[in-house]
Amino acid sequence: MPFVANFPFACILITMVCGIVSSVLKSKNAYRLNIFAASVCFALSLMLLLFMINEPTSITYMMGHYPAPWGNEIRFGPLEALLATIFCFIMLSSLIAGRKDAFIDIKESKINTFCLMMNLLLSSILALIYTNDLFTAYVFIEINTLSACALVMAKGNGRSISSAFRYLIMSLLGSGLFLLSIILLYSVTGHLLMPNIYESVQILIATNEYMVPLTVIIGFAVTGIAVKSALFPFHTWLSFAYESSTCAASSILSGIVSKAYIILLIKIFYRVIGFENIVALKINNVLFVLGAIAMIAGSISAIKETKIKRIVAQSSVSQIGYIFVAMGLGTQAGMIAAVLHMIVHALTKSMLFSASCGLIAASDQKKKLKNLKGAAYRNPIAGIGFVIGALSMIGIPFFAGFASKYYIATASISSPEKMGVLLALIAVSTVLNAIYYVKVISVIYNKKDSDTKRVSSGNMYILGMTMFIVANLSLGIFYQPIVDIITIGLQLF
Repeated sequence: MPFVANFPFACILITMVCGIVSSVLKSKNAYRLNIFAASVCFALSLMLLLFMINEPTSITYMMGHYPAPWGNEIRFGPLEALLATIFCFIMLSSLIAGRKDAFIDIKESKINTFCLMMNLLLSSILALIYTNDLFTAYVFIEINTLSACALVMAKGNGRSISSAFRYLIMSLLGSGLFLLSIILLYSVTGHLLMPNIYESVQILIATNEYMVPLTVIIGFAVTGIAVKSALFPFHTWLSFAYESSTCAASSILSGIVSKAYIILLIKIFYRVIGFENIVALKINNVLFVLGAIAMIAGSISAIKETKIKRIVAQSSVSQIGYIFVAMGLGTQAGMIAAVLHMIVHALTKSMLFSASCGLIAASDQKKKLKNLKGAAYRNPIAGIGFVIGALSMIGIPFFAGFASKYYIATASISSPEKMGVLLALIAVSTVLNAIYYVKVISVIYNKKDSDTKRVSSGNMYILGMTMFIVANLSLGIFYQPIVDIITIGLQLF
C-alpha cells in the first residue's frame, strides 16, 4: 500500500486533534491553528490527488487492519481525492476571507469554540467523503449537524439562535430518517460495510426478496439526505441559517456542508444499492421532479428577496435543484454532470457569500439591497468576486457555471424522454438567475447618490477573495481535466 494511503485518515485525525487543542487556546492562536489544519489537509489531499491522477485506482484502508465485520474502513479513489482537495481549499479560503468578520461578530471568548466547531465540521466532511461504512457515516452526520448548528448560532444574538434551532430541527429529522434506513438495512442484510451490503442487496433483488422493505429503506435514506441537503420542499431552513451566520460560517455552510450529504447519497446509489437498481425502482424520477421544481422555485424566491445574503441563499436552492435533476437522469453522463455542478456550486457559492459579507461590511453592516448602492466601489475585491460568481451561476461562457450547465444539457441526450423538459428548465432557470443577479450587480455598482469612498477590508480578506477568484476562473477555463477525474472516479466508485 502506498504511503499516501495514510493521508485520508491523517486529515480526519489532524482536524479532530486541532479542534481539541484550539478549544483551550486564546482566540487568535485558535484561529491560526484552524487555518493551519485546513492548510495541512489541503496539502495532503492535493498530494493524494496527484498520486491518484498518475495511478488511477481505488484503495481500501482498514482501520486497525481488522477486516469486516469487526473492523472499519475507508475507501478512496480519484473522485474522493478531488472532492477532499476542493473542500479543504474552500474551508481554507473561507477562513482567511472571514477572519475579520469572525472577530467582529463573535465574542473573543467564544472564538476558540468557533474554531473547535470548524475543525470538527471539516473532520466530519472528510469522513463522509472517505468512509466505507454506513454507521460511521451516520456518526459523522451527527457531528456535522451539531457543528453546523453551533456555527450558525456563533454570533449569539436572537436571530442566529432561532435560525440554529430551525436548522437543528430539520437536520435531526433528516438524520432520524437516515438512521432508520440503516437500522432496517442492517436487519435485512446483517452488514454495515458498504461492499458487504451491496452483495446482500444484489442477492435479494435477484431472488425478488424483501423488495417492499428495500424500497422503503431507499426512500427513508433518500428523503433523509434530501432534507439535510435542502432539496425542495425541505429547504425552508436554509436562508435563515446562511443569513444569520458570520462570513466564514455562511461560506462554508453553503459551499461544502450540503455537498457532503449529496456525496454520501451518491455512495449509497453506487456502493450500497447499485445505480442500476435505483433506476429500476424509479427513485431517480422522484429526484428529477423535485430538482426541477427547485430550479424554478429557488430562483423565484431569490427574485422576491430584498437582502443580499438571502438572495444568494435562495439561489442555492435553485442550484441544488440542478444537481438533483442531473442525478435524476439516471445515466452515467448525468451523474458526471451532477458531480461537476456540485464542485462548481461549492466554489462559487462560497465566494458569493464571502463577497456579500465584504459588501455588507463596506455598507455599515446593512444587509438590504437598497443600502448597498456603490458598495462595489467601497470594497472593489468584493465587487469583482460577486460579479464573477454571479456570471458563473448564470452560466456565462468562460466561467465555471457554464461548463457544468453545458454538461447537464448534453447529459440530457442520454435520457431522451427527459431531454426536452430539462433543456426548457435550464433556459427558464438561467433567465431567472440573470434577473436577480443583474439586479444586485446594478445596485452595488450604482454611483448615484452613494458614497464610493474605499473602506479597508484587510489583507486577509483580499487574500481569501483572490484565492476564490483564481480558483473559479481556472475551473471555468480548465474544466476538462476535472471532468476526466470525475469520470474515472465514478468508474472506480
